[in-house]
Amino acid sequence: MTLDDLRVFIAVCRAGSLSAVARDLSCTQSAVSQHVKRLEKELAVSLLERHARGVVPTSAGRILHAAASDGIGGIDLALRRLRDLVRGESGAVRITTGATTVRHFMADAIVGFRQRFPQVALEFQTASSSRACFDALAADDLDLAWVTIGEPVRGIEQRPVADLRWVLAVPCGDPLAAKRRVTLADLAGVQLIRPPEVSSSRSRLDAALAEAGLRPQGHTSVADWDTALLLTELGVGQAVVPELPGWRASGPPGLRLVPVPELPALSVGWAVRRWDALSPLARAFADTVAADCGAGSMGVVPAQTGPAQEASRAAHV
Repeated sequence: MTLDDLRVFIAVCRAGSLSAVARDLSCTQSAVSQHVKRLEKELAVSLLERHARGVVPTSAGRILHAAASDGIGGIDLALRRLRDLVRGESGAVRITTGATTVRHFMADAIVGFRQRFPQVALEFQTASSSRACFDALAADDLDLAWVTIGEPVRGIEQRPVADLRWVLAVPCGDPLAAKRRVTLADLAGVQLIRPPEVSSSRSRLDAALAEAGLRPQGHTSVADWDTALLLTELGVGQAVVPELPGWRASGPPGLRLVPVPELPALSVGWAVRRWDALSPLARAFADTVAADCGAGSMGVVPAQTGPAQEASRAAHV
């Protein structure tokens, strides 16, 4: 067996689909299947069960998936740290995140980090959801993922950075704009624009509304939070979104962001495979983003990452 065989097998177990992995790897489904068959032939066991809606690991497959995820993750992190030691200041930090995260959470941090480490490359890989970030982090040679903090994910460590309160975006002339806060009962009477269907924030919002016995009007969902605000400006409805750092000083022009305190805050932060194996440069970037998030009015969770001095020393090896 090869490391590529194991990487593909891990990806198939996470995606539950041979075709989905083939699309991600830009290869054929047959090529993906060959990786799995090679493992099954060498181990003399069946690793996957085929169903109408995809594949799931067998009991033997679950054993291999757990061990391979931990092993491959450790090898990738060790190789990254060795490359950083060799390259010194010319290392790289690789991050996977949503499409609008860089603008709202990382813009100032990127400027500050580049000033401290001008020769270090920052590489961003866009993902459509926290689940996609977790999958990319486990399958690819990435350092950090910015995600909605949620249930434990095997082989992934999550570290919250900030708690975001929910707000309802309404035009300044809307009757709800005059309120200091919006109740869940108020949401039942609006044409609601919600976060993307595949996002963790949407799942949390829908769960909170369902627990309150509410089925808001409107079925509009969007690809990102900025689009939700644009549709609100255009009169399509009212967007319920987390209050992002970019809106801290003042809300978007023409709109008022009214808090919805009955909705539980959305926790966001970093996910990595192993914090203790993260490169000093990657930890320095994670610390910089966390410190920048703490400069505003959000509820910020104290970071527990390594000291920035370690990164500075590593950058000058």
